[in-house]
Amino acid sequence: MGKKTSVNEDGAYLKVSPGPAGECILELSGRLDAYTIGPLWPRAGRMLEDHAETPVRVDLAAVDYCDGAGVALLLDLLRQTRAPGAEVALVNVPTKMAQLLEPFDAKALTGAPEARRAPGLGRRLGDGVHDLGRDLYNHVVFVGEAAAALAHGLAHPSRVRWKDALRIAQEAGVNALPIVALIAFLMGVILAFQSAVAMKQFGAEIFVANLVALSLFRELGPLMTAILLAGRSASAFAAEIGTMKVNEELNALTTMGLDPVRFLVVTRVMAAVIIAPLLTIFADLVGLMGGAMVMMTFDVPLVAFMNQVSQAVSPGDFLGGLFKATVFGLVIAGVGCLRGLETRTGASAVGISTTRAVVSAIILIVVLDGLFAVIFFHLGI
Repeated sequence: MGKKTSVNEDGAYLKVSPGPAGECILELSGRLDAYTIGPLWPRAGRMLEDHAETPVRVDLAAVDYCDGAGVALLLDLLRQTRAPGAEVALVNVPTKMAQLLEPFDAKALTGAPEARRAPGLGRRLGDGVHDLGRDLYNHVVFVGEAAAALAHGLAHPSRVRWKDALRIAQEAGVNALPIVALIAFLMGVILAFQSAVAMKQFGAEIFVANLVALSLFRELGPLMTAILLAGRSASAFAAEIGTMKVNEELNALTTMGLDPVRFLVVTRVMAAVIIAPLLTIFADLVGLMGGAMVMMTFDVPLVAFMNQVSQAVSPGDFLGGLFKATVFGLVIAGVGCLRGLETRTGASAVGISTTRAVVSAIILIVVLDGLFAVIFFHLGI
């Protein structure tokens, strides 16, 4: 084995020479600090690879200075995977360096974690099924707790926090009147105008009133109001309860003996169940106003329009829409509160819960609306 020397211009030296017992001597000298070990580190690693089958002794007798960076280099040399009997050992360690190395166990140190591979299709499917099952379980548990709390509140009205329920109803209902009026009015205008253009070819403009009224009372009124409530109220409920959970206020309620479901969920569910049908009635009326204004431009008098609406809409149509709105309000409040209670810790936790609340509420609203359409058809409503 020939002698081999590597010199770093900044003052760190590395020298490899054969030992008397056939081992490899790696002599380090000079300063081992953050400014000198950069070029030295890969060279030392390559020299260990060149002598992978030979025991290596790292001689530190000539080292003048060593800081944390130098300690990191020595620990990396010690933890290299070697063949049996070809281990790396430190010799002639100065006292100060020994004190720096003493707190560390080179064998216990681990390298940089391996990059995680993207999970395969089977793993993703399994995780998806697991998350779906957990979500369904949480829904069932929450529905049971909320139903029990609502039953308790109806049985003991004096224990319901009615002031909070009215405050929530005002925030979710009264404050939503402008946006509901705008959307409902535009919906009535669009429905009437698009229908009147087609009906005018057959001289049947008067029947546009039937189409607008039935669409609003049976479908668009409840559905449109529910989607607006999902965007405003479900997100607000999830954000409020989620923030309380992140701040550990829910734990404080539990510690004081107050059930978070009864204390927070019941008031919000009652408020949503009350305001959803009221907002639907308001949306229906405003939508009819928009349709009537369009029909007046097609020379259909307001009296004729309203008379046609009264003949087209039956009590079943009106009550069916209100029933759907009530169920939608129950679902919106329940989903918003559930997502808030599921909030985890972290800076983005509340935002994630809010997004999930809105998306889940809208999906459930559309699914329920389809189910109601089938049920009402078979019931003849």
